[in-house]
Amino acid sequence: MSTPKEGHISFASARAGQVTALRTAIERLSRDVTVRQAEGWFRGDGPIFVAIGASHAAACAPVWTLRSRGVHSWRLSAGDHPLPFPRSGHPLVAVSQSGRSSETLAVLGTVDPDLRYAVTNAAPSPIADLAGRGLSLGGIPDSYASTIGYTATVVALGMIAEAWDGGVVDPSWSLLPGHLDALESDLAGRAGELAAPFAASRAGDFVGGGPSAGSAEAGALLFRETVRLPAAAMSTRQYLHGAMESAGETVHVLFGDDRELSLARTLASANHPVILVTSADVESGPSLQVVHLPAVSPNQRAVLEAFVLQALVARTAEDAGIDIEEFVFDNADTKVGAAL
Repeated sequence: MSTPKEGHISFASARAGQVTALRTAIERLSRDVTVRQAEGWFRGDGPIFVAIGASHAAACAPVWTLRSRGVHSWRLSAGDHPLPFPRSGHPLVAVSQSGRSSETLAVLGTVDPDLRYAVTNAAPSPIADLAGRGLSLGGIPDSYASTIGYTATVVALGMIAEAWDGGVVDPSWSLLPGHLDALESDLAGRAGELAAPFAASRAGDFVGGGPSAGSAEAGALLFRETVRLPAAAMSTRQYLHGAMESAGETVHVLFGDDRELSLARTLASANHPVILVTSADVESGPSLQVVHLPAVSPNQRAVLEAFVLQALVARTAEDAGIDIEEFVFDNADTKVGAAL
């Protein structure tokens, strides 16, 4: 077993301390977002969240929250747009846990300085330094395949989405650590059973409805980068339009309470292994395992869904004898140098 990469803690350590770290982060971020809101930060046209990788996935539920409130908002992959970024009155929120994502930094540098926001874990950092208005997660120690960095980012973006344009940070965030403790207890006793289908699978399909599409994206990425399982992520409606036809020797991880329920039954009835993560009243059955979540807001639910994914990948790696700290490739152009 190799040691964690420099500057990171182990995946197991990050998971073990995650609830405690999130409890602290929720208190701090709720206070910081409320103070910044009073200073006039979160006004006007809705934000455009620009990020890449897991940070892009983290913006899904917050964008859903903003749109549900009637505020126009988008999330964009930082590497998929020509520069300079088109002129717009919408603030651009650069999201990067390291604060060094090269693609995100490049986009941020092309917009009006008055429209530059950032959410980072590391501060100072190049992205935080370039943004006129930066919100820090607090430099929380994280694993290389992100755990607490990802979930705390969801918290920060979710609170921003709730506060934007005269909104209020949901006071029920304070209850989330209790929900996480209960979920962790449930997963600890079921991890082996839940992860078992991955041993005989050649691929994984991660599918989420609405605000949970980001969890599908985060799940596929996590499984690809840690246990090297070919995995795809799609929104539920996209998956129904032909993509599910390739089912076979595939684990299907579904997130949602709506069309995902009948999709789970359809796949399971054809003997395709399904893990359904839902707050709906559904019972497990042949080829169908159900992880029940409490009924919470979309932003909080994304954090709960991330905990399920982390438990699944940790046990899958253990069963397969894969070192979760060891990555195959090192791409030197995805990060810029750290801030001084």
